[in-house]
Amino acid sequence: MSGFDFTVALVYLAAAVTFVLGLHLMNSPASARRGNQLSAAGMTVAILLTVVVLVEDGVITGTGVAVLTAGLVVGGVAGLISAQRVQMTAMPQLVSLFNAVGGGAAALIAVGEAIEESLELAPVRHTVPTVLDVVIGAVTLSGSIVAAGKLAGKVSGSPILIPGGRALSVLLTLVMVAGGVGVSAGAGGLGLLLVVGAAALGLGVLMTLPIGGADMPVVISLLNAFTGTAVAMAGFVLDSTPLVVAGALVGAAGTILTKLMADAMNRSIGSIMMGGFGVGEAAASAAAGAGGSVRETSIDDAALQLAYAGSVVVVPGYGLAAAQAQHELVELCQALERNGVAVSYGIHPVAGRMPGHMNVLLAEANVPYPQLKDLEEINPEFPRTDVVLVVGANDVTNPAARRPGNPVSGMPILDVDHARSVIVIKRSMASGYAGIDNELYTDPKTAMLFADAKAGLKQLHTALQAYVR
Repeated sequence: MSGFDFTVALVYLAAAVTFVLGLHLMNSPASARRGNQLSAAGMTVAILLTVVVLVEDGVITGTGVAVLTAGLVVGGVAGLISAQRVQMTAMPQLVSLFNAVGGGAAALIAVGEAIEESLELAPVRHTVPTVLDVVIGAVTLSGSIVAAGKLAGKVSGSPILIPGGRALSVLLTLVMVAGGVGVSAGAGGLGLLLVVGAAALGLGVLMTLPIGGADMPVVISLLNAFTGTAVAMAGFVLDSTPLVVAGALVGAAGTILTKLMADAMNRSIGSIMMGGFGVGEAAASAAAGAGGSVRETSIDDAALQLAYAGSVVVVPGYGLAAAQAQHELVELCQALERNGVAVSYGIHPVAGRMPGHMNVLLAEANVPYPQLKDLEEINPEFPRTDVVLVVGANDVTNPAARRPGNPVSGMPILDVDHARSVIVIKRSMASGYAGIDNELYTDPKTAMLFADAKAGLKQLHTALQAYVR
């Protein structure tokens, strides 16, 4: 090994270390920014070093360098603009699009290598990663695009059941398996690989369409794991250690997060991927939970109740994100704290539309990290809480989850109904993703404040000034 090759290997190893350390730092909101920056710096070094190696080995010429540089500049600028302009409410679909780009790029790498080399003559250790790269990358590409459409409202968020869809999915799976075995055995070559890729694209669509909006946080996490796995396969195809390490880390982290998210909903990953969340059960369960009267409150009464509470727990949901009201919420909570009220935030693992959505939203508004408490930490506190302020959360607070026979049965929820009193800020009585009534709203301890989250929180903050002690 030459001195240059040894240096390259050391730098690649250092880049891989930054990926591991960066992922570790992302375990905590307090260090997540540094972890992201460290990982991004490591990947930047790895990319630039790869370009240097390609030039040194004569793989690309001056024209090739210009093309790669243009791609890096265009992609970097597009990513920077997207990150700066995207609203927090649109972050889930942006993440889905990133998953799609990652999976699609990985699949194209495998196809590109297949065009350059004869698959019929390639050893199995090359053809198997090539097939897996195309399959996983293509499923991720089409599935993520459908998921992004559902999150953006371009595609219905309800489960879309295509007649014969499951039979077609089985057929496409058989095509992929048979074609993949053929390519790995050195038969069919590029043409058969493209057939496998087309089948995978179709399967990604059929796999995602039947999944309802309530399961989208799990789906996003799973597709993220697919992206990482596809990238790792691309690393094997290119013999690139940084790609293998980065992809394996993303794939493993995404898989673990998917399992945790599914557990938080008390559902198996298999049942989620089968789709049709709540189909056929919503009407019956809604009827079971119907009945009881709703008690409406006013801005002044709600402000008075909050001002004289000793402790307040805020439970945010997607309605908060949709109204972009996180800053108004934090201003209200800061006013309560100045008035001697103990404030904390109860975060459900699947609140919002992607993993960690609420944590990122509130961190953006500078909520102190110790005040953000997960389900296991906050649930024991509710019986000792004077007032729970629910802002835009629905299914994750529904006591119907404790009763069998409905779409949210068995899902761990935030036990807000155990508090002394509850105030719910909501635009209307509309149901959540699960399509059933929330029994919390008819609880005698619950007062409904019908308002847009941003406007309602502003008015509460203004009214609170009259009761400051």
